[in-house]
Amino acid sequence: MKATLEIGIVVSTSGSYGEIGQAICAGAELAIAEVNADSRAKVSLRPVVMDPGGVPASYADAAKDLLTGSGLTQVLGCYTSSSRKEVLPLFEKYDALLWYPSHYEGFETSDNVIYTGAAPNQHVVPLARHLLDNHGNRGWFVGSNYVWAWENNRILRESLTEVGGTILGERYFPVGETDFSALVEQIVQDRPDFVFNTLIGESCYEFLRLLRAEAVASGFDQPRRLPVASCSLSEAELPLIGDAAAGHLSSSVYFSTVDSPENARFTAQWDGRYSHLGRACADGEAAYIAVHLLAMAVEKAGSTGLSEVREAARGLRFAAPQGLVTVDPDNLHCSMRPRIGRSTADGTFEILCEESSPVRPDPYLVWASAKQKDGRLGPDHLRSVS
Repeated sequence: MKATLEIGIVVSTSGSYGEIGQAICAGAELAIAEVNADSRAKVSLRPVVMDPGGVPASYADAAKDLLTGSGLTQVLGCYTSSSRKEVLPLFEKYDALLWYPSHYEGFETSDNVIYTGAAPNQHVVPLARHLLDNHGNRGWFVGSNYVWAWENNRILRESLTEVGGTILGERYFPVGETDFSALVEQIVQDRPDFVFNTLIGESCYEFLRLLRAEAVASGFDQPRRLPVASCSLSEAELPLIGDAAAGHLSSSVYFSTVDSPENARFTAQWDGRYSHLGRACADGEAAYIAVHLLAMAVEKAGSTGLSEVREAARGLRFAAPQGLVTVDPDNLHCSMRPRIGRSTADGTFEILCEESSPVRPDPYLVWASAKQKDGRLGPDHLRSVS
């Protein structure tokens, strides 16, 4: 007989980045349906869903309600790093496990978090190398005013300066801000080699629309001469950008165009149920991975107990849509395969290059740098995709 385990899902499906939250929920729902339909699975998962509406403080209220009011020990949740940092003290205080399904800026480990999105050496460092090798070393940085943008910009800034590059400008805006008219005029006037974009949600979409319009008005091809690069732009967001959606660079461990049998099955299910959300994306896939890893950990542990599940998760391997994913037994991040993609008009990404095998997570960037290409998406290991 299957054990029943309630799993909390704390994700903003409304607010300025609600579309990403909807994609995260979709990925979790797909995996829960697969687990519950599998007669061989040892657990049946029952989701308890809460929507904080993109308000950081509301995440803490939702998490406390789930952990203390409902007594849950397993929660999938958060997209922004600010929301994760809001809830982390609660997970540590009440000893529960947060399955965090988002790429993030790193410089954190906790025995109360399993990170199923990319660590910085799996997205921002590969992007730095790609930009330096293919576009130049003069950057303009623009981001939302919170830890995700601060830390990723710091990492890329250090990558550029260690090879003699320069930052022509750096600006931060409140989450949800859309007044970028003066900013795009300045960027087009400065003509950097690239823009590094760490804006999220509607701020990102409006910035891309305005920059494209300013470039067209100035008579030059923005995607070719002034590429915008990101570690977060995904398929779920491309339909929201409109005519300016094509031609942007994104660094990710997953794109819907990954060629694998597992991804063919995943995207077929996604397109059948969630086509209104755009194509499958990295955040949805990270949630899908998290749920499957949780079910596998319960089966391995032979228990739904927190300590048993946490220990069983260490070293787990899952054949995900992106490829083989392994939970690092030391830092509870996942080994994943970095890729660089370029957005297309049909709402997908053309994969330009990818690592030949999964890269071990390095959340504190102990091993990786843009200058020393130690087997991590350097030109001697890079595989171009034709």
